[in-house]
Amino acid sequence: MSKIVILGAGISGHVAASHLRRKLGKEHEVLVVSPNSNYQWIPSNIWVGVGRMKSKELLFPLTPLYKKKDIGFKQAKVVSFHPEGDATESKPYVLVEYVDGEVKYKKEKVNYDYLINSTGPKLAFDLTEGLEPGTNKAYSVCTYSHAEHAWQGLEVLINEMKNGKKAKILIGTGHAKATCQGAAFEYILNVEQELRRHKVREMAEITWISNEYKLGDFGMDGMLLSYENKTMPSFEMVEMVFRDRGIKWILGAAVTKIEDGIAHYENLEGEYKFENYDFAMLIPSFAGHEFKAFDKNQNEITEKLFKGFMLVDADYTVKPYENWSVKDWPETYQNPSYPNIFAPGIAFAPPHAISKPRKSKNGTDITPAPPRTGMPSGITAKIVADNIIDSIKLNGVSLNHKGSMGNMGAACIASAGFGLTTGSGISITTYPIVPDYEKYPDSQGRQLGKTFGEIGLAGHWLKLLLHYAFIYKAKMKPFWWLIPE
Repeated sequence: MSKIVILGAGISGHVAASHLRRKLGKEHEVLVVSPNSNYQWIPSNIWVGVGRMKSKELLFPLTPLYKKKDIGFKQAKVVSFHPEGDATESKPYVLVEYVDGEVKYKKEKVNYDYLINSTGPKLAFDLTEGLEPGTNKAYSVCTYSHAEHAWQGLEVLINEMKNGKKAKILIGTGHAKATCQGAAFEYILNVEQELRRHKVREMAEITWISNEYKLGDFGMDGMLLSYENKTMPSFEMVEMVFRDRGIKWILGAAVTKIEDGIAHYENLEGEYKFENYDFAMLIPSFAGHEFKAFDKNQNEITEKLFKGFMLVDADYTVKPYENWSVKDWPETYQNPSYPNIFAPGIAFAPPHAISKPRKSKNGTDITPAPPRTGMPSGITAKIVADNIIDSIKLNGVSLNHKGSMGNMGAACIASAGFGLTTGSGISITTYPIVPDYEKYPDSQGRQLGKTFGEIGLAGHWLKLLLHYAFIYKAKMKPFWWLIPE
């Protein structure tokens, strides 16, 4: 019998647990450890943040589902990693601490034969002074509770605009190295649409602020897209969308400090500026959870497992940006020091930035971090689960299932509006996620035809369809596995 422990119940953790349980016999134990008692479909937080969807529509409790599916569950958070056990415990384990909301109580050693670290990122609001969500008129949509608070703040402002108040809205990234520009992009379009719905659009000035060098970078160095029988750089498509909606933009901005209604930032020219606002939604930096690891003698070996995020089968050799290769990216998400430990999704350490690193004239690094959310999280989790399943069945190491972000596609649908008859969707599909300049030298490292953009109501319908399809899949309803990651 094998015991597989999964840390985290987000997209990658839940996907891995679902596939492991479906394909392994009941003699094998599948255990999920997560501080969160609910599963949430994070992409729909955007609609919660504009009041068009309730949190209950995108989350459900984990305990009843896991009990029904024979998946173990502990509501706890990881304290430390012990991949060699210790003097009193021969098997590898993680030390966990049980949590109930903000209350922490007993600690426990949780043994494993295989460990999947899918803890995702630490939302590092603290790296930007004053960015704590819900303070200083600044909000987040990274969790459903954050999104609820964002809507509360936005709704108050909308009512003030109805009474004649002119307002400034600022949406984008809140740190020099933030990622997840796609979520902020979708949110700014939804906010703009919501102001139109409430007939107060003319009362608001809406500004996009981002660490991107160009619009449409999204932490992927931009894209050359197929669009309406022609090719178009992604920055031109996003610029077209923003101009059409009267949205201004500030680029190459490292937000350094948030005060009440004031965002301070440094730009690539080395200038220190600020932007006033009445409502802001700024994505924080994503960081590793600062876990510690110890060997059997309790000597610290954190560097064997972590470089901020978890080390996997990537090439982490330090080299100039111009010398990196798509081959540097991992394929199996296996830790090189401990082959029974894996890290799919946001939990793995990327080998380098995808977007070209840029520094301000003061030496500040202002570069988007590589995205690993959404489709990549689900796909890499399934790869890890399948390799563990094969290894258990063969009673040996099997890594036949591989998938690099250098040969993996992803779709991002930014829906604006809500309902079946109103709204629009901006769909951008890219293949591969990490550009392969050797294979596709004439199209900025990506395959035209598989990298394309679309604008229209159909994309909005697809976004709605995906919401219901992935909630169905997450609840493991009949034939859920037929829905792709």
